[in-house]
Amino acid sequence: MQNNKPIESKILNESLTDPVSGFRYPREWVDACKDTAALDKVRQGLSVLTAGGLVLARGYSTGTTAAAAAKAAVISLLRPVAAVRVITPSKVAVRVPAEGRAGSARSIKNPGDHPADITGGLEIIAEAFPSEKGCKIEYGEGIGRFSRTTPRYREGDPAVSPQAADCITGAVREAVSESGLPGVKVVIRVPAGRETAKKTLNERVGVFNGLSILGTTGFVEPWDDHLSESVWDRIGSSDHPVLTTGRIGMKFCRMLYPDRQVLLIGSRIGDALDRSPEGTILCGLPGLILRFIDKEICFGTSHGTVEELMEDPSCRERVDSGLRRYKERYPHVTVVLLDRKGGITGMTP
Repeated sequence: MQNNKPIESKILNESLTDPVSGFRYPREWVDACKDTAALDKVRQGLSVLTAGGLVLARGYSTGTTAAAAAKAAVISLLRPVAAVRVITPSKVAVRVPAEGRAGSARSIKNPGDHPADITGGLEIIAEAFPSEKGCKIEYGEGIGRFSRTTPRYREGDPAVSPQAADCITGAVREAVSESGLPGVKVVIRVPAGRETAKKTLNERVGVFNGLSILGTTGFVEPWDDHLSESVWDRIGSSDHPVLTTGRIGMKFCRMLYPDRQVLLIGSRIGDALDRSPEGTILCGLPGLILRFIDKEICFGTSHGTVEELMEDPSCRERVDSGLRRYKERYPHVTVVLLDRKGGITGMTP
């Protein structure tokens, strides 16, 4: 006799792991959610599950949105386009709306359940031009440029992160392969980018005249500024948790502390530390962490960013002094600062 067990029962009995973060959701969280369609979105990495069973949608980064517009622009040289498939930096494939016709395409940035996403609803436009060979990508109107040379960028470079650039390049190459074109040039622009950038911290980190195109994973996390009790529940209930501010930190924290639960807290460091137990580790890139310790840590130096400060040996005492003051404020927390290759560059005493 055939087993007619309901599909939803099978779904609830399966273990559920977030393909973006690698977090394995507790069974009780899964049981608390009765919406099987929403759970399928969690399984795909498009949403996150909270402790109470609430499902929050992830948004798309500016990098993913730009990649969608660029791919649609290339495909539209041959036929109209309404949406395209993009492989995000986290290797999760998403289908992004992107309207394209006659070599021009637009995609609107989806903020997901992130109400404070300043770039939510922003239009990114790409124009494609056939060429004899290769794929060339240019960044135009509304995309910021670096005003000075830093450890990773040169003065005048477009403010496009390596992960976002790789995602965009990959999408364009896929489109060229699918279309059979010998080559293409794509120009990406953000018409409202310069105006929107005034609401960000871009100028403080040396990016002028437009937005940055970013996206370490390709997604915008709904809990960066969204009250998601699941994160705080996990902090309070964890035994010696590791807190990190971003995806690069999460990657290396899992390698450094394989026997501990690693939790992404974004910019809400103070909220997380107020809930954290004895033995908590705060580990990640120094930008957010050092500015939380001392908002004026770059004041009086020639550096506009924490990254530049960390590269200057003459500023080492300033950093160490900040870490000592931090330990006095939060004696139950150990701070570990990482570089982008996972090396430890600083630690509280």
